[in-house]
Amino acid sequence: MSNQSQQSSVAESRNRRNRKIAAISAGALVVGLGAAYTLASWNDSEWVWGGADGDPNVGTSTFEVNQNTTSPFSNDAANWVDAETNPGGELTFSPGSLSLTPGDTIYAPVSLRTEADSDGAAVALQGAVAATGITVTDAGQGLWNAIQTSVYTQSGAADSTPPACTAAGIGGSDWSQVLDTAALGTAATGPQNLSADAGSTQHYCFALTLPTGSSDELQGRTIAPAWEFRAESVSD
Repeated sequence: MSNQSQQSSVAESRNRRNRKIAAISAGALVVGLGAAYTLASWNDSEWVWGGADGDPNVGTSTFEVNQNTTSPFSNDAANWVDAETNPGGELTFSPGSLSLTPGDTIYAPVSLRTEADSDGAAVALQGAVAATGITVTDAGQGLWNAIQTSVYTQSGAADSTPPACTAAGIGGSDWSQVLDTAALGTAATGPQNLSADAGSTQHYCFALTLPTGSSDELQGRTIAPAWEFRAESVSD
């Protein structure tokens, strides 16, 4: 090969190498521009929250039932109390409750309503159980098993006064019977509904009877039954 041919070959090789470098540089430039474009994108966010006029607007309702065991009945606010555990509020039975003889019946009233701002309630009276913390004298539960229970109820307005919880009172048309001459542990029929926000009152009258013909062995005994009004919230 002549010297001129060698020089021509070297020049052509150099030109090819230069073109390749230029192509690689151009590609790198394109990639660089793409990366620069991505980094320069705009960003924005929008937030919302559960509120109304600066206050929360997501929360829970309240639910509370109160009782009134006054006898004679008094609708004063102080007489509406909360007693959620056994033995609860104390019923006031008619005179002679500690000196029963066969055939006697004693009576005691109680009224229920929801608190202000409370949901409504469905209330079901459960069967009696022994009152917690009360000492009694009833070997073999003889007196407990002998006593017969009847319960009457009446629904009234928020400020209503119950009908008389007496033998004469339950004989009228104002009371409805929800438990008819049953053993102490028997639940009443129901439930009864209480309006929300103290909007109604449900009155109850308990009647306990020592049946005629009860055994002489029951003399001198005592018992202390306690009843639960089981309530569930309802929407009016």
